Amino acid sequence: MSSGEKNRYWIPNLEINKKVITQEIQYYLGPESTVRPYTREGEDGFLITTPGECLTDEQIDDICRKSKEVWEKQAAARSKKESDKQLKRPLHQPVVVSRGSKSGSPGHRRHSEERSEGSRRRSGDSWRGESSRR
Repeated sequence: MSSGEKNRYWIPNLEINKKVITQEIQYYLGPESTVRPYTREGEDGFLITTPGECLTDEQIDDICRKSKEVWEKQAAARSKKESDKQLKRPLHQPVVVSRGSKSGSPGHRRHSEERSEGSRRRSGDSWRGESSRR
């Protein structure tokens, strides 16, 4: 193999954090090794390019363990951030749409008046469909 040729390997991204594998790949496979997201036959994963052999099962297990730690730290930081955030209570502040009165709701009267005016308008204008039938 000439000095310019490199081996390319694909591994699924299952349980592997992109930042972790990117940081660890040169530690495990040497300074000329690279990794990038890659989809193979519809499945997302990583394409590893290296002058030597690919990652061993132990190295992949180590990357998965470190990935899990990163995700747990991120989740803990998110939940701490959310718990530290002062709630602007109430979040679901009720908005008054209408208020009823004890003697009868003026809102209901207004709507019923609008309905009756609309009915009068319709009957006075006579619908075009009805007038053409008559």
